[in-house]
Amino acid sequence: MSQRNTPSGTRGHFIFWAAIAGVISGAVFLATAELFALIFARAASPILAVGGFVIDIVPQPFKEFAIATFGEYDKIALLIGLGLAVVIASAIAGVLQLVRPPLGVIALVIAGALSTAAIVTRAGVTPLAFLPPVIGTVAGSVIIVVLARRLRAWRASSRAAGAAAVTETGAAGAAGAAPTDAAPAVKDVAPGASDKPAKSMDRRQFFILAGIAGASAVIVGVASRAATMVVSSVETIRDALKLPSPRTKVTVPQGAELDVPGLSKLFTPNKDFYRVDTALTVPTIDPETWRLVIDGMVDERVEMSFQDILDMGLDEYAITLTCVSNEVGGELVGNAMWLGVPLRDVLKKAGVKSGADMVLSRSIDGYTASTPLSALTDDNLDAILAVGMNGEPLPLEHGFPVRMVVPGLYGYVSATKWLTELKVTTFADDEAYWTPRGYSAEAPIKFSSRIDTPKLGSAVASGKIPIAGVAWAQSVGIEKVEVKIDEGDWMPATLSAPINEDTWVQWFVDWDATPGTHYVAVRATNKNGDLQIEERAPIAPNGSSGWQRSLVRVT
Repeated sequence: MSQRNTPSGTRGHFIFWAAIAGVISGAVFLATAELFALIFARAASPILAVGGFVIDIVPQPFKEFAIATFGEYDKIALLIGLGLAVVIASAIAGVLQLVRPPLGVIALVIAGALSTAAIVTRAGVTPLAFLPPVIGTVAGSVIIVVLARRLRAWRASSRAAGAAAVTETGAAGAAGAAPTDAAPAVKDVAPGASDKPAKSMDRRQFFILAGIAGASAVIVGVASRAATMVVSSVETIRDALKLPSPRTKVTVPQGAELDVPGLSKLFTPNKDFYRVDTALTVPTIDPETWRLVIDGMVDERVEMSFQDILDMGLDEYAITLTCVSNEVGGELVGNAMWLGVPLRDVLKKAGVKSGADMVLSRSIDGYTASTPLSALTDDNLDAILAVGMNGEPLPLEHGFPVRMVVPGLYGYVSATKWLTELKVTTFADDEAYWTPRGYSAEAPIKFSSRIDTPKLGSAVASGKIPIAGVAWAQSVGIEKVEVKIDEGDWMPATLSAPINEDTWVQWFVDWDATPGTHYVAVRATNKNGDLQIEERAPIAPNGSSGWQRSLVRVT
């Protein structure tokens, strides 16, 4: 029975509070780093830097799994995962500091060193970017040491109280059995009477310190992150920005949009437009301070401001974008009305030297894309620097203030967002972000078609229903779309009037659906007379292929 009052009976109790102390120390580390990042380097957030590092090093199959599973929420999933990892690691550090000091401090120092390395190796790092994680490590280490000491004092007083209680019980038993010289001493001293207040005092001090540290970490961390967002936010600037009217506007022909329920809109709303990039958080760039550098194999290094881009005169361009991660029948494709200037005119300002065959574009977050020079200088291709999207300035998540849009190429080699540099070079001398990760350096889009309605696996009522979707062959155009039900003949679909060869077209077929389960397949033919590739191919190294075949249940 007395075993329950011994120190071993309370070990799990103190381990639990040691883990809590570790989590609080980790929170102090992050909160302090966020505070000093606000002062010295707003991009020096440890959790964001480590997240960016993880994005860079994770193998290609895991990237594809994340995109396929979480879509545009893959960054949120990563942040949640990192948050859980921080909690677990901090809890372990707290336990180590209690049972094997100073292992907890060493664990925090290692975490601080790793986060510092992740920060100072990021693109665009400032000279003082190392300070926030270093100061955060010191603050977290101090807190974990102090809390562990208080916890050990509480544990020691608890042990003393337990031992005194055992002594008092034994002494009382001995006194009842037979008077001895020691019996009066037991009654006078009252063992344990002074240990209980000590135990209570140590416990109280631990909880007071833990509460103050934890509350301070939450307040400072949240306030610093909020202040960072307020200081760096350009949403208000973007909302107030009035772009010049375009010199030329795109003519949308009558019949360009079909009125079919469930069919994708002709122009994808900005809020629904897919987003796939390597930025853990959306970069915020003030257009007043933004600069684009054009260098490399050029006659003259050129630096352009946002106003310089606007002064060139803006034009409208209707262009469909496709992500290389788009699976057959996937949704990583969208059509928009862009406002911008031709990239060929921008490159002319610097003068391209002979021998160059590639432009390495760079984002403010360090991401790079390798675009064939010919795609940017061809007078018949509308490769542009875009500043507007669907009648408004670019949304922050889609590249504000300036991004690239190049028809006919997958986004990973052409659609650089938050653009800061164009380096004229060669494929032999430079490679972009995705090339060493298993993707092709050049990536013309494989034209494709998609069924929007009926949805895969959905149930529809029998009778006449539309089968409808979209098809795209950027820079070439769609000639026809065909649909097949089960093992029947291919039926020609009705196409919408195309805006141009760089945008998708809508299509539909009226189907007299009979009850049962049916397979619906679609294929397209481009204006060169090429039939869409039937064989399935994976995303890597240069985009998926295959005819979409959907299961439809008719009731």
